[in-house]
Amino acid sequence: MAEPIKIRIQLKGDIAEIHLALNHPMETGQRKDPKTGRAIPANFIQTLAVTLNDKGVIDSQIGTAVSRNPTFDFKVKGAKPGDKIVVDWTDNKGDKRSAAATIT
Repeated sequence: MAEPIKIRIQLKGDIAEIHLALNHPMETGQRKDPKTGRAIPANFIQTLAVTLNDKGVIDSQIGTAVSRNPTFDFKVKGAKPGDKIVVDWTDNKGDKRSAAATIT
C-alpha cells in the first residue's frame, strides 16, 4: 500500500484542524470476486489512534461500514506550532501503519 496515511493540519489560534486520509481497501468480506464467485476476504481497519505530544486525543474502533480509503476530520484544542501529531491504525489482519506530523 502506497502512502497509507496522509496528515494535513491547519492551525487556527489554539485549535488544530486535522484531516487524515488513510489508504486501505476496507473490504467487508461480503463482496464476491466477479471472476471466481468466491467471497473477497474481510480486510478493514479496526483501530485508529491519534495522539498530540504523546497524549491520546482519539482512540476509536472502526468496522466494515467505513468506505475504501477513508478520511477523518477533527479538531484538537490547545495545539501550538511545534506540537507533534501521531496517527496509528491496525486492521483485522494485523497490518499496522503509523505516521507523524508536526504542527507548523
